[in-house]
Amino acid sequence: MSDDNSTSLVNLGDLSKPADTLIQKVSSAIGGVFEPWQIKRVAKAEAEANLIKAKSEIEITELHRRAMHRFVEEEANRQENMEEITKKSIPHLKQESKPEQMEDDWIANFFDKSRIISDDEMQTLWAKVLAGEANSPGTYSKRTVNLFSDLDKKDALLFQSLCRFGWFIGNFTPLVFDPQAEIYNKVGINFESLSHLDSLGLIQFNGIAGFSRQRLPKQFVVGYCGQPLALTMQKDTDNNLELGNVLLTQAGKELASIINAPGVEGFADYVKEKWRAYLPEAQIS
Repeated sequence: MSDDNSTSLVNLGDLSKPADTLIQKVSSAIGGVFEPWQIKRVAKAEAEANLIKAKSEIEITELHRRAMHRFVEEEANRQENMEEITKKSIPHLKQESKPEQMEDDWIANFFDKSRIISDDEMQTLWAKVLAGEANSPGTYSKRTVNLFSDLDKKDALLFQSLCRFGWFIGNFTPLVFDPQAEIYNKVGINFESLSHLDSLGLIQFNGIAGFSRQRLPKQFVVGYCGQPLALTMQKDTDNNLELGNVLLTQAGKELASIINAPGVEGFADYVKEKWRAYLPEAQIS
């Protein structure tokens, strides 16, 4: 991050109404976080001035001096992180977003968890959560935000790898039929990594019995990476469809919505083979 104040939200110029409303809402919820101050330079200058003043009033030890510098530096960095995340959220706001309906407690909790995030990629993910909540208040629970705060970048990238196998079957569902198959292993998805994502609370992993979607009609459409696939089941009603060994938890579903993961080459054909019984021959490669 730069010491220059050019990254501050106060320098973004004219903002759309949803963006302006979001900034006002955030400022109100957490106490004027976006007042026009020059993040690090002003903070450091004020710290020095306070030290000089304090010297004339009380005896300050070197320990006090170091503690004050550390505190100011940490708070300046956190301030900058919060501003960067909010700035990154603005392009993801919809014109019909409703930031004024966001709960103050949610915003306070969000920034309490995200203010230590300085990695650019992780800030972008946090920004998408903020924008998603502004677009549709109630989309992300505080529990999901808290879980997200426990993820390091390696965990987030692993979850992103899993989302590369996601199909839309009513809901977004990663299909993992065999954790030992090469198509999964080559991008880091295996028994161990799935067990880890399960322990984090992002998925339910059943390596033995697996999961299925139940009570499906005779015909319906699923999709992978924007490509639809029509399935025809054997019975007129009450059909089951195998989904493999993984289901997303509620938190996993919420966080999957911010993941932009490319598909895996050959995976559509792999799944078609698993669902061969439900496809006309023309759809099977």
